[in-house]
Amino acid sequence: MLSRRGTTQPRPPSDTVKPRAVVMSEPKAPIPAPGDTYKGWLFKWTNYIKGYQRRWFVLSNGLLSYYRTQAEMGHTCRGTINLATANITVEDSCNFVISNGGTQTYHLKASSEVERQRWITALELAKAKAFRMQAESDDSGDESTPPASGQGGGSRNSEVQSTLRTLGSKVEDLSTCNDLIAKHGSALQRSLSELEGVRLEGQTSEKIRQVTERATLFRITSNAMINACRDFLALAQAHSKRWQKALQAEREQRVRLEETLEQLAKQHNHLERAFRGATVLPPSQSNPAIDSKGSVAGKGDASDEDEENEFFDACEDVQEFITVPADPKYHRSGSNVSGISSELGMDDGTTSLDEQSLASNPESPQSQEVVPVRKRRTRIPDKPNYSLNLWSIMKNCIGKELSKIPMPVNFNEPLSMLQRLSEDLEYYELLDRAAKCQNSLEQMCYVAAFTVSSYSTTVHRTGKPFNPLLGETFELDRVQESGYRSLCEQVSHHPPAAAHHAISERGWTLRQEIALASKFRGKYLSIMPLGSIHCIFEKSNNHYTWKKVTTTVHNIIVGKLWIDQSGEIDVVNHRTGDRCHLKFAPYSYFSRDVARKVTGVVTDKDGKAHYVLSGTWDEKMECSRVMQSSRGGENGADGRQKTVYQTLKAKELWRKTPLPDGAENMYYFSTLALTLNEPEEGVAPTDSRRRPDQRLMEQGRWEEANAEKQRLEEKQRTARREREREANRTASPTEEGGHQDNYKAMWFERRVDPATGEPTHIYRGGYWEAKEQGSWDSCPDIF
Repeated sequence: MLSRRGTTQPRPPSDTVKPRAVVMSEPKAPIPAPGDTYKGWLFKWTNYIKGYQRRWFVLSNGLLSYYRTQAEMGHTCRGTINLATANITVEDSCNFVISNGGTQTYHLKASSEVERQRWITALELAKAKAFRMQAESDDSGDESTPPASGQGGGSRNSEVQSTLRTLGSKVEDLSTCNDLIAKHGSALQRSLSELEGVRLEGQTSEKIRQVTERATLFRITSNAMINACRDFLALAQAHSKRWQKALQAEREQRVRLEETLEQLAKQHNHLERAFRGATVLPPSQSNPAIDSKGSVAGKGDASDEDEENEFFDACEDVQEFITVPADPKYHRSGSNVSGISSELGMDDGTTSLDEQSLASNPESPQSQEVVPVRKRRTRIPDKPNYSLNLWSIMKNCIGKELSKIPMPVNFNEPLSMLQRLSEDLEYYELLDRAAKCQNSLEQMCYVAAFTVSSYSTTVHRTGKPFNPLLGETFELDRVQESGYRSLCEQVSHHPPAAAHHAISERGWTLRQEIALASKFRGKYLSIMPLGSIHCIFEKSNNHYTWKKVTTTVHNIIVGKLWIDQSGEIDVVNHRTGDRCHLKFAPYSYFSRDVARKVTGVVTDKDGKAHYVLSGTWDEKMECSRVMQSSRGGENGADGRQKTVYQTLKAKELWRKTPLPDGAENMYYFSTLALTLNEPEEGVAPTDSRRRPDQRLMEQGRWEEANAEKQRLEEKQRTARREREREANRTASPTEEGGHQDNYKAMWFERRVDPATGEPTHIYRGGYWEAKEQGSWDSCPDIF
């Protein structure tokens, strides 16, 4: 069986044939310059079939990487090991081993003893430097940072300090070189002195004397170089106070200017909103021409991977429709202009959609007997005030998948991604009301409001949820309180994917499989959910599907983290052909529109508009019934005339529930989120509530949580390697670094979805029966 590249490998046999010497470019000095890139050919042990293979190694910035050939350096790295935590061991005259504690071990062989010593010296210097840089990076995370508005001056001040630290590091490197030179030079002089005592011919003694003088001169020169560097560092430190004073004055001036600009921008925005009205699309009392600014932007995801799409300062010029108040005759007569019965409650009366729907149903929650329910917790331990430098970790992860970046729990929140997925049910009442609707278009309004409501919990949640372990589950049983229960399971690890199934006694089923594609671009992080969400109503057999928009986390490097949602959603009723097109407008500091704005239009299968939706994804959504539509108004961005909708007064569909008191100290958790990790009896042994690192983090024991997280991840890697070995026993050998994985989910099975034709994981059943019987014998041991 072939070994995987870059992982722990069996020690090569001692009788392995030594490869023939390789012609390499010899450095001019025996000791590589500290901090410089060091390159060369080495032999790397791969497996018992291929033995040692010739690879091109590159040592740079504390990282040792290797490639099959020099040509691969531009595009394909075969493996990398961080020397800051690595151990370097010399085995014999040509062999040495580099290991970082078990996950990665490189058995290497040089072409000669001299070449091996050159590599060992370069590796030791790089390791010492990487260790110092890591320590300095950790120390910098403990220092208090200035306000976000003054980050520019602080950055320049920090740059000066960084330069001084770099100079000090260089002197320390030179000191290390001096120690090595002194050590080897003394040994050389001792040997030469011994030779001088031996009676030799005059010519030989003269040559020995010349060599001795040169060695002494070399040592004196090295000492002079180090002294000169120390003098330079002392000079830089002497002038640093003057530099800092000048930079501090500039920083304070910058802070004042930025505060003034921000205040002016806020005043300008406030005046604009006051002039145009508190809301944008609903046109009840303000000038129609002014209230027509609500819009749906042209298609295209503004948070795409392209870096230039990060700025959104011209969104208001790409509106597609305008809303104006309907003619008063529609308010009086309630005529059926749009083809929808006036029974929907969209006239000028005070009865809203949800009120009338509930009142018309004899099974309304108000008419049901109140059953005592379990009292859930309302608080968790406050978040500890531990600081950590995010950039010190993220700077080496640019362009990588988020799921493959090792993160300490300091950046997490004490919930798993499965629990975050279950939070989509925060406003399940919207689906309860939708299930009671007699009209599919009205039902579409509630389903669309539900899709928007799932983002309301993310506005302040900048903490990263725990990546679920493969086979991890989470159940949310709220039948007694809310009439529904749901189950999530992590069905794939690379790429990470979770399946979710929720069913309600009030006539609806929600299921989804979400895989996350994420890219870190240095200044922001884009998270693109992949997969469809399905909602099926039992009474009408209406089957709705939609996808999620892109989530963007801004200010990764400098400033306060903040989250934005942007993109477009098409909610489709596969039975009737009804459709709702929602637009999440990307945030722009200079836009005159309401922040976090969402707009949408509900149309039937013929494309005729019946409702206009408006609101924000962090506060509320409203619905206006369309009485008439026509072409006119201003031209759109593509030169076409915009559609003008005459609408009735807007009715509120959904409003966000305020966060509990002290939420800012509890990771900004909602009332539901506070209960998700509450211990419960009878849950599966794979349930997220039983995850030890997550529990330790919630209790504020972060150091223990980090250690436990590493243990769980290593246990998962071991289990994966075992599955790969099992799969390879019945399959042909894979290429070096390849693998196979035959994992099958416990409670979900992969099928082709009949509505979309996409392969997806669908709940196979059996979980709740197993819970009732307490039969968890078939569950894997993942914790």
